Amino acid sequence: MRLRSRKFVFLLLALLAAVGPAASYLCAQAAGRYLGTITAINGTTLTVKTDAGEVHQVEVPASTAIKRVEPGQKDLSSATTIPFSELSTGDRVLVRIDPNSTGATAQAAMIVAIKQADVAAKQQQEREEWQRNGVGGLVKSVDPSSGVIVLTAGAGPTTKTVTIHTTKSTVLKRYTPGSVRFDDAQPAPIDAIHAGDQLRARGQKNADGTELTADAVVSGSFRNISGTVTSVDAANSTLVVKDLATKKQVTVQVTHDSQMRRLPERMAQMLAARLNGGAAGSQGRWNGGAQPAGGASGSANGRPEQQPGSGGGNSRGQWAGQNGGAGGFGGDPQQMLNRAPAIQLTDLQKGEAVMLVSTEGTSEMTAITLLAGVEPLLQAPASQNLLSNWSMGGSGGAEAAADAQ
Repeated sequence: MRLRSRKFVFLLLALLAAVGPAASYLCAQAAGRYLGTITAINGTTLTVKTDAGEVHQVEVPASTAIKRVEPGQKDLSSATTIPFSELSTGDRVLVRIDPNSTGATAQAAMIVAIKQADVAAKQQQEREEWQRNGVGGLVKSVDPSSGVIVLTAGAGPTTKTVTIHTTKSTVLKRYTPGSVRFDDAQPAPIDAIHAGDQLRARGQKNADGTELTADAVVSGSFRNISGTVTSVDAANSTLVVKDLATKKQVTVQVTHDSQMRRLPERMAQMLAARLNGGAAGSQGRWNGGAQPAGGASGSANGRPEQQPGSGGGNSRGQWAGQNGGAGGFGGDPQQMLNRAPAIQLTDLQKGEAVMLVSTEGTSEMTAITLLAGVEPLLQAPASQNLLSNWSMGGSGGAEAAADAQ
């Protein structure tokens, strides 16, 4: 292989491993080569859509070299040659156009592919790793000189202080302004982290979980809002909320990346009691041992979202099992929230109370996490930090963190 071709393959593999909008942009700058996802296959012609929204069609003749690599692979040493028939819609591909092609449709000289199933398997593995070895919460202090970050994790009686140790090898990333997508997070130095930020770290914990040596950290500045819904515009995916703190109306954009859940009334009461320092099961039994009907957990693509459309009209859920107490979770507020049924924007009603974490903004913002059915929680002072911890440390954050790597 010529030196130029080797450099090209290395570039392609590096970009393919990145699998993000920035990678698409960089790849688009190089003439005759692009990165994207296969959206259609018609005969021997592929339709590829880049993350920037550009659509390309490319003919794949029999002479095209098609290589399959694993996610994160940096060279072709263990790549396998596959036939065109193994390419599928949803696969990530890097395409190099044959400069000598003369037809109306460009022809591919080389295609490097990562199968959709391989990406999903890798993301699942990384989600599990973040769940096992991760911690999330609000930044209490940062010491850039020593690389130490002090974090407040949990809420109510489960609140604890965690000391995060970073090193030169720690991957530090930060949400871009106005974005709720983990794969938009960009490298940033430790001094970009400030007290009050949300932060998620993954690494080696000590025995009691109060210290963690991080191999990856992602952080961002967000806004917490508690208020009442004044209107819902499903056509434009927005709602207007009256902020109880400022008494002002704010417009909230809901995207497919936004987490939306509703607490069943009984669960909200239990959680409020727990946050106030009471026994989560002292006044009855909450049967939360099983998955709520109509609820959802997990994420199809590793971003902070639930399965779209789950919950629906049965968003209050029917809780099964006989575990008692706080649903068999030992009263952990974060695990309780993970079990709350997912809802859609149209499930929200005018006048009901909501709590949400959003991107920074004054009158318009984008929802990261929105929780309905929260009337009992508004009486619990500790609820202020409940979603701040959960939005990055619960089901959405841990899954989303997989895409940051």
